[in-house]
Amino acid sequence: MVGVALAIAVPRAVQAEALLLIEADSGKVLQAENATMPWYPASLSKLMTAYVTLKAVKEGRISLDTLLTVSPVAASQSPSKMGFKPGTQVTVDNALKMMLVKSANDMAVVLAEGVGGSIDGFATQMNEAARNLGMTQTSYVNPNGLPADGQITSARDMAILARAIIRDLPEYEYFVHIPSIRFGHRVTQNFNKLIGRYPGADGFKTGFICASGYNLIGSATRNGRRLIAVVLGASSGLMRAVRAAQLLDRGFAGTNLSWLQPSLGNVENLTPIDASPPDLHEQMCGPHRKRPASDEDEDTVANNAGASGTGASGVTFFAAGLQPPTPNPSELLAGPAAASEPIPVYTGPTRTGAALIAAIAADTATQTSRPHGKHSHHATKKPDAVADARDAKDTSKNTSKDAAKNTGAKPVRHANAKPDASPKSTDQAAAKPAKPKAAAKRGAKPASKNTNG
Repeated sequence: MVGVALAIAVPRAVQAEALLLIEADSGKVLQAENATMPWYPASLSKLMTAYVTLKAVKEGRISLDTLLTVSPVAASQSPSKMGFKPGTQVTVDNALKMMLVKSANDMAVVLAEGVGGSIDGFATQMNEAARNLGMTQTSYVNPNGLPADGQITSARDMAILARAIIRDLPEYEYFVHIPSIRFGHRVTQNFNKLIGRYPGADGFKTGFICASGYNLIGSATRNGRRLIAVVLGASSGLMRAVRAAQLLDRGFAGTNLSWLQPSLGNVENLTPIDASPPDLHEQMCGPHRKRPASDEDEDTVANNAGASGTGASGVTFFAAGLQPPTPNPSELLAGPAAASEPIPVYTGPTRTGAALIAAIAADTATQTSRPHGKHSHHATKKPDAVADARDAKDTSKNTSKDAAKNTGAKPVRHANAKPDASPKSTDQAAAKPAKPKAAAKRGAKPASKNTNG
């Protein structure tokens, strides 16, 4: 077996990443490294929010045209968010698009309250769905992934969820690979850098809080074969996409030594690791960083982009010395996304034709008529994702307020908030871990202190 790396799966240090590559159809594991290490999901939680919501749509309990109202609790969520004031109405369809592309925390709560009646009620539905899918390492206490005790998952469970979306909701799967959305005059590119850059990319979602690092579930299809890659704990927004592209490249390329490949079994059969999730807060958001970490933070990529996507401590079938295909993933993913027309999103009921044009114009007028403060100036000059990264600030001093938001406690009033009034947006905002109303499962360790992003 000369030239083939066969290593025993041993949990790595706190700085490790969790990596998993599977076949979407069969669930066959192609690579697993720390794949069952407990991890903080961050905004990957929104995939379960979408799954539960779309199951309700499929079962006829709600429709994509159902109007939902932004509550004070939803409006008080930390960025990233749309920033709508309480009382604003959005359809399920538009809320899903805003949540999955912009990673809007307020829209996740709007959906949760609309489907489950409350954050706690919806979390119960999320956990029930997780149990039914065999996600044995996952528990939820909120719909958006903001830091909270007991909000835990693993790469294994995230791959199971991604497969379930493909299998159970094929008619709604388009929600997870929308390249960009336009709200009024503002365009938000999907934070998943595989979309529009990596050949065949067709899903799913990113996530970030300081404690988790940069997370990504990505999928791609070539020649009728679809693979799912999960990356948890990457060092930057671009690096998580590079890692996923490396996994997908090697999975599609295969190896001439297939007869030597050890059988890693099915994703559901991976053995869970009994441990506390690693807390990457210091590594991701410590004082050594030149600027606060955010979902679009790429300043660490230059020194890391050439690194291998695999480590010596994981189980892997890849032959030693294989070179990644060209073009290099870091170069491919650092470039601009393929041109595409942003999907329009808007407030109010479902519109078509002239009524849709009028609704978009009304939202645009609301944006341009607001006072031009420090952040609104930036928001009118730059695409949303760029503005979010450049204007991101460490909001750890507001952790006590954010903790209250995560538990559904009395919200901070945002009566004067305007649409898209939060250019400090990142994939997850700073927050001290909140004590959920529901008891934290398995005595999980809090996400971190002063998490940011």
